[in-house]
Amino acid sequence: MKRAFIFFFYILSASFCYAQDLTIPLYHNQIPNAKKTPVDYVEETDSSGLIKNVSIPSMQAYFPDKNKANGTAVIIFAGGGYFVLAPKKCIEIAKAFNALGVTAFVVKYRLPSDKIMNDKSIGPLQDAQTAIKMVRKRANEWNIDPNKIGMMGLSAGGHLVSTEGTQLSRIVIENKENISLRPDFMILLYPVIIYDPEIPRTRENLIGKNPNPKTLALYSTNKSVNHLTPPTFLVHAADDDVIPVKNSLQFFDALLKARVKSEMHILQTGGHGFGIYDEENKDNWFISCYEWMGKNGFAPVER
Repeated sequence: MKRAFIFFFYILSASFCYAQDLTIPLYHNQIPNAKKTPVDYVEETDSSGLIKNVSIPSMQAYFPDKNKANGTAVIIFAGGGYFVLAPKKCIEIAKAFNALGVTAFVVKYRLPSDKIMNDKSIGPLQDAQTAIKMVRKRANEWNIDPNKIGMMGLSAGGHLVSTEGTQLSRIVIENKENISLRPDFMILLYPVIIYDPEIPRTRENLIGKNPNPKTLALYSTNKSVNHLTPPTFLVHAADDDVIPVKNSLQFFDALLKARVKSEMHILQTGGHGFGIYDEENKDNWFISCYEWMGKNGFAPVER
């Protein structure tokens, strides 16, 4: 326990020393599946850092100190119910990863909208696939091992990442170079997994109010888990009253049945939307997550 807390405070202190950021557009030419953006569809960031009306997706890169970089990368997707993006916790996590030598990218992806997309149900997935394609393509330039690129999603971002990691044959972008779009591992924090009546806003924002059973099944990502699904680390609080814990439980059960390497941490308390450290229960999931990455060969573990 003592080592864990020393490790944690080292992360917090070091993360702000090494992180440096770079904004990278996801598309340099035409954005796929895009309509002409209406004049009243303007990107906005409110006083709490929530972003809405994203029409030009990008990702913010956070690079570790060159002497500490270990070749691992994590691409992070914020939650927000497919209505807004809440990147604050993602940036905090990205900087903590930097302290351990991991390169991190926080993606500002398009939110589903009939105003700017021909098919809003695939817009976020297109941006997720483009993000991993870009990171893998430029891995040498960014000192990244192309076989150690993971994806992390929080809440609705967890739904997006789990879609990306389970529907590997569903390619919704141009990929003439045949670059692998499969994340090497996934980290899911209080993810949306099951598309049922308990979380209507997230479901409706992506696939509408009255989807047919086939569409509901497609977007309930536990139903698409198979032996090719990447190793996965899950974290959820039992008292989460926004996204019920059964979402993670059912995804974990599907991983077990498919014999996918996985680990799950259910916190007794913590609610929804916690970041790297939950003041209420003092349970630092991030330490366990990084040690799991090391156990599976995705990163060296600090000793």
